[in-house]
Amino acid sequence: MTPIRIATRGSDLALWQAHYVAACIERELGAPTALVPLKTTGDRLQGISLAKVGGKGLFVKEIEEALVDGRADVAVHSSKDLPAALHPDLPLVAFPERADPRDALVARERGAQLAELPRGARVGTGSVRRTAQLRRYRPDLEIVPLRGNVPTRLGKLESERLDAVVLACAGLDRLGMGERIDERIAPEVLLPAVAQGAIAIQTRGDSPLVRKLAALDHAPSARRVTAERAFLARLEGDCNVPIAALATCQGKALHLRGLVIAPNGNPLAQAERASEAPARQIGIEVAEAVLAGGAAQILALARAEAEA
Repeated sequence: MTPIRIATRGSDLALWQAHYVAACIERELGAPTALVPLKTTGDRLQGISLAKVGGKGLFVKEIEEALVDGRADVAVHSSKDLPAALHPDLPLVAFPERADPRDALVARERGAQLAELPRGARVGTGSVRRTAQLRRYRPDLEIVPLRGNVPTRLGKLESERLDAVVLACAGLDRLGMGERIDERIAPEVLLPAVAQGAIAIQTRGDSPLVRKLAALDHAPSARRVTAERAFLARLEGDCNVPIAALATCQGKALHLRGLVIAPNGNPLAQAERASEAPARQIGIEVAEAVLAGGAAQILALARAEAEA
C-alpha cells in the first residue's frame, strides 16, 4: 500500500504533531504514512519580526504548495499559525482533540507567578498578542522580543537573563516539558491566540482522503476552532495585530470570548456570547460586537504601528 505523505515543518514541535497525526491515520485508516519535512519561509527568517514580513502565514505557504504540486497528500499545522484565508482548494478536514489552549509562564526562579514577578521584570515573548495583554496587565514589565523554537526560547532565560518567558502550554506539554510550566495563565489574564492548542489537518479538496480523514476529527474541538477562526476571519486578522479568542463548550451551548487590543495594551475592545447557534455564526456575532466597540480603529492603529 502506498504511504500517505504528510507535509510538516521540521521543528521539534511540528514533527511531534505530524507523528501524532501519522499514528492516528495508521490506526483509524489502516494506511502506512511517511513524513515530508519542509523548511518554510518563516523558519528561514529567524531573528526577523514575522509581523513585518508577512505574518505567521509564512509557516504555511510552502506546506500548502507541497499539497498543490503533489509532493504530499496531507498537511499538519498548528492551527494558531494558520492565516484567516487559506488556499481555496485546500480545506481543513479534521481537528484532533485540542490540548490546553492557555499560555504558560516559565520562570527562571521556579514557582514564580505572573502577578508576583518583581517590578521591571524582563519577560520574553515573540507574540504581539501576548505583548499587548502583558502590557495591559503589568505595564511595569520589560517585554523582550523572542524568536526561535521552544528549546531556544527556554535557553534565553539564562542567556539573556530573562525573568520569565511566555509560551503555549500545549507546545510544552507535547514536548514532554509540562513540568517546566510555573503558571498556566488564566484566560481572564491572557486570552489565548485563535485556535491555540489545536492541530489542523489539511488536504486537497478533490482527494478521497477528505472523507476518510473525518475519522480523525474531534467534534467539540472542531466546533471551538471554527468559532474562533470565524471571529478572526471577520476581523481580517493577521500576525500584525493583537487578536485573541477562546471558545468553550457549555453543554449544547458554545461560549466565545474575543478581543482586539492595541499594541501598548490600551484601548481594548472585547465581547462574548453563549449560544447554541452554529459555531461560525457565533464567531461572526462576537466579531461584529467587538467592531461595534471600536475594534476597527484599534486594528488600524495596530497595523500602522506594525508597518512603521
